[in-house]
Amino acid sequence: MNDSLKEDYSTLDHPEIAVCMFYPRPESKMADTSVFAQDVLIPVDKGINIGARFHMSKSAGGNVVFFHGNGEIVADYDELGPVYNRMGINFIAVDYRGYGRSNGTPGVSWMLNDSHAIFRFIRQWLKTNGYTGPLIIMGRSMGSASALELAACYNRDIGGLIIESGFAYTLALLKVLGVRVASLKLTEENGFHHLEKIRVVDRPVLIIHAEWDHIIPFRDAQALYDACGAEDKQLLKIPEANHNDILSCGFTAYMGAVKKITDKAIHP
Repeated sequence: MNDSLKEDYSTLDHPEIAVCMFYPRPESKMADTSVFAQDVLIPVDKGINIGARFHMSKSAGGNVVFFHGNGEIVADYDELGPVYNRMGINFIAVDYRGYGRSNGTPGVSWMLNDSHAIFRFIRQWLKTNGYTGPLIIMGRSMGSASALELAACYNRDIGGLIIESGFAYTLALLKVLGVRVASLKLTEENGFHHLEKIRVVDRPVLIIHAEWDHIIPFRDAQALYDACGAEDKQLLKIPEANHNDILSCGFTAYMGAVKKITDKAIHP
């Protein structure tokens, strides 16, 4: 782990940022109980547990640890988990504080700090339960922050990184979300530093982005790709897609690319 990359994100913990960036919701009590998956509560702090859903398939398969977008919860991926499983991939979807079955209140610092505890827990859980395949870190939209944090800090411990609809520039995203950046006197130096983080990643990297993303423009994906330090990297543009229909518009190409990078992690 590269501890020098761990930073102070307290500037981003302003209440105005939290209310614009996080949309927590609980998991419905009517959630589909027929899903063949294991619900796990991951302890990240005193009295704080993060909900995760483990869709496990093959003991030697790749293990995709997925951080979702800001308005989603792990239960939203109950239909997709079995799709990963049919491809021989174990799919582990993780929530944030206040989301799904998690308790606590969401915030930027907590989200990023919790990601380290989540990573360590999952790595040990896999080992204890006999899952020997590599870890692939994946983040969608807001989840790209957690994914890039872990990929930069645990570069040597992962088999690959997947960023879907991820952002490169903090201020541009906050403005779109409605944060009064100027009044808070924020600069890009106060941000997530995604371009700096992806520069240190040398594992295989897949970046997937919608052509017409109205929240995070495709230029962010291009910037992440250009800055990425990996020799083995791919930028997949999903034609005619937007931020929230990227998977349905490009399902075959999307899942095919995920399968390819996972296979590379298993057989480098």
